[in-house]
Amino acid sequence: MIWDEFIKGADLSSLDEVEKCGGKFCDGGVEGDAMEILHRHGMNLVRLRIWNDPKDENGTSYGAGGNDFLVTATLAKRAAALGMKWLLDFHYSDFWADPGKQFLPKAWRGMNADELCGAVYDFTKSTLERLNAEGLTPDIIAVGNEITHGLLWPIGKAPNFKNIARFVSAGIRAARESAPLSKVMIHLDMGGKNDVYREWFDSYFAAGGEQFDVIGMSYYPFWHGTMAELKENMFDISARYDKDIIVCETSMGFSLDDYSEYEGLPKGTIGSGIVNDELAKIVDYPLTSDGQREFIGDLAKTIKSVPGGRGRGFIWWEPAWIPVKNSGWTSPAGLKYVGEDGVCANLWANQALFDFDGNALPALYEIKKM
Repeated sequence: MIWDEFIKGADLSSLDEVEKCGGKFCDGGVEGDAMEILHRHGMNLVRLRIWNDPKDENGTSYGAGGNDFLVTATLAKRAAALGMKWLLDFHYSDFWADPGKQFLPKAWRGMNADELCGAVYDFTKSTLERLNAEGLTPDIIAVGNEITHGLLWPIGKAPNFKNIARFVSAGIRAARESAPLSKVMIHLDMGGKNDVYREWFDSYFAAGGEQFDVIGMSYYPFWHGTMAELKENMFDISARYDKDIIVCETSMGFSLDDYSEYEGLPKGTIGSGIVNDELAKIVDYPLTSDGQREFIGDLAKTIKSVPGGRGRGFIWWEPAWIPVKNSGWTSPAGLKYVGEDGVCANLWANQALFDFDGNALPALYEIKKM
């Protein structure tokens, strides 16, 4: 059963790519497999994203792990071999889907709402049936990724909850039919914003949205409020909607040092990545290895305090995404796909649970004690 133990999870969607680009990992000075190291420190679930077709017309990967079916299934097999549970995160996009972008997959462009419902259902069902055939049925299935502002834009963009509910419900039905023992999750960001969650789920159910099992929350302390606000939200929505809660994306930095040279880039190109000095001032913990360790300990206690045992655990986002050449948040092809400018590098490396050289950080020992 998925709830036999408190979930201490790791999103390892980029791990295969990091390893192929030369990333090495050590625990206590001994080199080893990152997934095995995390498991040894008590992590019991792996979260993996899946994109529909993360390559351009020439077959060039968009980067960031290139998480098509083959990549995701390969990582899921490694987790299963260690006895770890796993969560499959459907993005319903060819590349990143998050609160700022929810691109239609290339193959679905031009479809109307009815056709998109069918596409979501078919893609979900066929993916799960392929996984079932390999003995890799996920323990948890997330129908969409951080869909606070909807999915499959523009047709499924908030406030059009009629279409949001239809698309999500199509995925839920496919998951129930293909993996009836799996838990089904709906995942929003802004974990500390109770008003956002109330408005979203009230609107979803009012629009006829199908029932599900778990509310997934992203909680990044530099974006999503204080730990007290997270606690208040979890207490409220778990009771209001009679749902289990998983903080399915979280992280906290261990350094503000520039790590550009690890990516083969001139010093100062990346700086400290996503979390800069200004964002660091928002956080109640120092961005040091000890601050990271303290944060994860407090977060686990907060989740465990949700009444009725509804707080089921947390998942650290990309704890093994250390800085190496050619493993960034996008490739040049991906940059073109999303229509953005920027550097094709890992902007999240100071949030990992390994330092820039791949050495296990103190937070892992905190997790082991939980």
